[in-house]
Amino acid sequence: MKIKDVLGLSNAKLIMGNEDYVFKGFSKDTRTIQNGDTYVGIKGDNFDGNLFFLDALAKGADTCIVEHIDLTDEIKKEVQGKNIILVDNSVEFIMAVAKQKRKTIPVPLIAVTGSVGKTSTRAIITDVMKKKYTTLSTIGNENARIGMSLRILNYQNEECIVLEMGMNHAGEISELTDIARPDVAIITNIGTSHIGNLGSRENILKAKLEILEGLSGPVMINNDNDLLHEWAKKHEYAPIIAFGIHEESDYQVTNVNYDKLGSSYELKGDLVKIPVIGDAFIYNSLVAFIIGDLFGITHEEVKQVLSNLKMEPHRMEFIDRNGFTIIDDAYNASFDSISYALDVLSHLEGRKIVVLGDIFELADYGEEIHRKIGSLIAKQSIDMLLTVGTLAEFINEEAIHDGFDKENSFHFNTNDEAIKSLNQTIQKEDIVLVKASHGMHFEEIVSGIQGRN
Repeated sequence: MKIKDVLGLSNAKLIMGNEDYVFKGFSKDTRTIQNGDTYVGIKGDNFDGNLFFLDALAKGADTCIVEHIDLTDEIKKEVQGKNIILVDNSVEFIMAVAKQKRKTIPVPLIAVTGSVGKTSTRAIITDVMKKKYTTLSTIGNENARIGMSLRILNYQNEECIVLEMGMNHAGEISELTDIARPDVAIITNIGTSHIGNLGSRENILKAKLEILEGLSGPVMINNDNDLLHEWAKKHEYAPIIAFGIHEESDYQVTNVNYDKLGSSYELKGDLVKIPVIGDAFIYNSLVAFIIGDLFGITHEEVKQVLSNLKMEPHRMEFIDRNGFTIIDDAYNASFDSISYALDVLSHLEGRKIVVLGDIFELADYGEEIHRKIGSLIAKQSIDMLLTVGTLAEFINEEAIHDGFDKENSFHFNTNDEAIKSLNQTIQKEDIVLVKASHGMHFEEIVSGIQGRN
């Protein structure tokens, strides 16, 4: 794609440089600029990347896309030989360019969305596809308009693309799928994440189903999820590929077992083992087998990927420390992901300590959902509960109300208070689950707890 191919999008004008220049890599971060890259200056609420275009050029960028700059004669001399493109809106511009570029990419694109499990599912799919194809995939949590558009713009003749699609509001998945035009889609589940913005789980379902608007092939759904199950029964969209543990599905497991080494099950008479525990990871593995079957990757190759499954940092990451175990799930939280984490915990031996913090973006549903978690805790075999935060206090209150031992239930206002209590309490062989929304910074608790010497 040349510069002249994108002029006019978001009123893009080449104010300096060569319109026959061919774009290479794209980056919005001057810290990751490579020689020949195109730097995209993006203005956020608290940060204006347009101010750093000279820094990007100094670090090797050939081209800068900016919304506003004062290009003095002195600066022109300094950046002689470089390309400067002026646009009305950098985000709208890269979205439009990504949409245009996607039309020229002749390889399958797999898109993953859902309330929880997007990142781990996308990571497993990527590893499976790499068994046979060179693969471009979402990096980290860049699953919204900017990150997804840049990922497409960084396509370099790979044989497959795997993208993660996130959303906070209705209409956002619609924008993403219009750009990406996926050939295969996965909806991991419909939970309560962002219910404060969308008002109900039913509205969350509608928002996630926007992925169908750009879809040209099959959609895979978690058939154990109540809303997806009911939707699939009524909807005439074809083909739907259902996977599950409990509900009858196209890909359904039997003979599920958990032990300290992980999970095992049978799929169509074949024994499968994965080195992590819990239903959530079984669902992920089922998606891997479906993808394998769709793209000619054998079950043995899929099982090789699953046998090496490792969790990403702060996502159900098991940490051995001073004789006890931390389950670090501090990256984010929702009612559904807490339920999954408690399911994993229930299969482990040892004294179980749960540390929970506030879940954000629930608006008027905050108290209700935190109390629902407290009620869930009371039904589990949990030995000790610690909560931190304003909303998390409702977890504590409801757990005690529903029968949890108040002598083993504690609420704190700060992470430091929780760390101090934990370090006075933890014993060898304990298992400590740490989970909250990212903004609670529970990674501080993970790093701060050392237990008694």
